[in-house]
Amino acid sequence: MATDIRTPSVKAAPPAPPTPADEAQWGRVTTPRTLLSRALSVPLALGFTVFLPVFVAAQSGDGQEDAAFWLQLVLTMYAGARLSAMVLTSRRKLLQGSFWLFVYMAMGVAPLAQAVLGRVPTPVVGPRSDLTLAIGLVLLGCTAFDVGVLLARHRPAGRAGGSQKEPRPVMAHRRRLQLLTAIAFVCSAAFIVKLGGPAVFFSSRQEIIAGIQDAGVSNGDGQAGQALLRGFGTVPALLAMLLYTRWLVTSTYARRKVSVIVTWAALIALNLVVNNPISNPRYWFLTVMFAMLFTLFPVSAAMYRVALSMAVVVALLVFPFADRFRYDEKNYKPVETTSFLEPMALKDYDQIGMFANTITFADSGPGHFYGRQLAGSVFFAVPRSVWPGKPRDTGVMVGQWMGTVNTNLSSPIWAELWLDFGPLGMGAGLLAIGYAAARVDRRYA
Repeated sequence: MATDIRTPSVKAAPPAPPTPADEAQWGRVTTPRTLLSRALSVPLALGFTVFLPVFVAAQSGDGQEDAAFWLQLVLTMYAGARLSAMVLTSRRKLLQGSFWLFVYMAMGVAPLAQAVLGRVPTPVVGPRSDLTLAIGLVLLGCTAFDVGVLLARHRPAGRAGGSQKEPRPVMAHRRRLQLLTAIAFVCSAAFIVKLGGPAVFFSSRQEIIAGIQDAGVSNGDGQAGQALLRGFGTVPALLAMLLYTRWLVTSTYARRKVSVIVTWAALIALNLVVNNPISNPRYWFLTVMFAMLFTLFPVSAAMYRVALSMAVVVALLVFPFADRFRYDEKNYKPVETTSFLEPMALKDYDQIGMFANTITFADSGPGHFYGRQLAGSVFFAVPRSVWPGKPRDTGVMVGQWMGTVNTNLSSPIWAELWLDFGPLGMGAGLLAIGYAAARVDRRYA
């Protein structure tokens, strides 16, 4: 005979809500939003992975349908599948999502459009085999990145008894935040004064560069002064604004304190000057917008999915035409096209081609640099007067070797790692980047 251990005097407690660990182990509760996400997952995944790449590949053009073309199509579809996984995941993986968004557009769809049309923004000077090798190495690097992510899934064992200590929330120290805010105002004010006042920030990026050169912080081959001036003039202001925004979102005390609201409003005004889309590169303004979005909505899966999906649309339709403020009125040339493929073939997406040029450059004599280029990037702030043999930027160095007038050319991480350490070092470097990105994304989630 079975015995009921419950007693009439004790009321059964309601079941505890599932913890994030429970949800990860047993799956989330099915809600209308979950069902909607599942219903949209199939067309989204097929759109990124199959429909868009095949649609681009099927367009008419003067390109060759050789090994490089088909390998580029495979790379685009692989990146599309991984980007779809980032959009549809239950966790917000900001670093991994950004990585696959870049790969999908800059190393996938845009080079595929260039392969179809037979036109590139930067000439590929070497043989076709170097381009094929570059595409294959990018695919190898993407695979290594995924291996690093898989290795990061192995969490360290918990404490005795299987229990793990609940992580404490990350807090910002108020005095340190005030110090950061003071530094932000001082650095941004120095940046504004050095360039001649706020008006120049609403003219064009060409005027900003001219102002930096007139200020005497960018001359010859040295770019350290320009990088430091722009970095300290823009980054502390952005970080302070994000922290104050998060404080106002989470704290009733902050929303009742006039000094906090006034400081936040002043930081907003400061960022409108130094971090506006007119005087800053498109990738930096996109960074500012995404940072603000995920500061306001840090745990919204819907917002994360919408942002990542819309970024593809922006990269396809807006970015190629968004350089209106790069040049002044005399030097600006509007894009005239009848096809959505042409802007991607004519504008800034030169990463695959420049990787191929880097391979040709190394094969022409210099070979690999075994960490020299990486040292130049790490110690970029050391002036050339102190370090006469300081390496030039890889894109600039390859562009000068090619004889191009404009040496402001791309050098993706694949090219940097390959030029320094060869294919094995490139694979190991991207594996480490994937591992680090997964760990950081987990901590953020």
